[in-house]
Amino acid sequence: MSDEMLEVGVNVPDDMSPPPSRTFQSSAEKWLAFAAPYLFGLFFLGGWEAIVRIEQIPVYLLPGPLLILHTLITDFAILLPNLIVTLRTTLLAFLAAAFGGLLLGLLFTFSRWVERTLFPYAVILQVTPIVAIAPLIIIWVNNTQIALLICAWIVAFFPIVSNTAVGLNSTDRNLIDLYRLYGASKVQTLFLLKLPSALPYYLAGLRISGGLALIGAVVAEFVAGTGGTQSGLAYRILESGYRLEIPRMFAALLLISLTGITIFVCLSLLSNFLLRNWHESAAGE
Repeated sequence: MSDEMLEVGVNVPDDMSPPPSRTFQSSAEKWLAFAAPYLFGLFFLGGWEAIVRIEQIPVYLLPGPLLILHTLITDFAILLPNLIVTLRTTLLAFLAAAFGGLLLGLLFTFSRWVERTLFPYAVILQVTPIVAIAPLIIIWVNNTQIALLICAWIVAFFPIVSNTAVGLNSTDRNLIDLYRLYGASKVQTLFLLKLPSALPYYLAGLRISGGLALIGAVVAEFVAGTGGTQSGLAYRILESGYRLEIPRMFAALLLISLTGITIFVCLSLLSNFLLRNWHESAAGE
C-alpha cells in the first residue's frame, strides 16, 4: 500500500476476490446451463409417459418411453445386426465423402475453371431429393449395398466440398502475398498456409455430413426395402410397422437417433482436439 493512500485515508482491502454471493450465482448459472437440456428432456419424457398412462393410449398407437426402453433392451439382439449394417453404410459413405470432398475442394482451388464447371453439378446433386433418385440408383446398380452406399454418399458429399472450397478461398490474402514474397511454391503455400486455414471449415463440414450420411443410408434402405441378414434399421422399422410392433419400431428409431448423436459428438471432439490450441472457435473448449 502506498504512502499516498495512507495519507488520504483510502482503505484498500487485502482480499480482492469477488464476494461469495457473486461466486455462488456464477456457479449456479453454469450448473443450470449444463443441466437445462437434461432437465427439459426428463420433463418431456415424463409428460409423455404420464399422458400415455392417464389416457390409456394403446401401445400400437403410441408406446410410452419406459416401454420403448424395455423393448430396446429385450430386442437389442434382434436390432444389433441391423444397426451394424446401417452403421457400416453410414461410415463408408462418410469416409468416401470426407476424402472425395477434400480432394475436389483442392481441385477447385487449383483451377477456377474446374470449380465453375463442376460446382453447379454438385449443387444439383445436393438439391435433388434422394428419395427421387434412390430407386433409379438401385435399379442401375446390381449390388444393393453399393447402391445404398452411393445414395448415402450423395447426401453427405456436398457440405464437405462446399466448406472446403470456402475455407481454402478464405485464406488471408496478405499471408499469401507474404509466402510469394519469400518464394514459396504453390504446393508449399497449399500445405503450410491454405490447408491449416481451411481446417475449421473442413471440420464443420464433417460434423454436418456425419448426420447426413446416416440420413442418406436410412432413406436409401427405406426405398430399397431389402430384408434378410443384410437389412438395416430402416427395414426393421418397416417390418415392425407392418406387424404393428410399434414399441420395436420406436426402439429402432431410438437407435438411429443415438447413432446420429454419437457420430456428432465424436466429430465435435475431434474438431475441438485439432483446433483447441490455436483457433478461436475452440479456444475456450
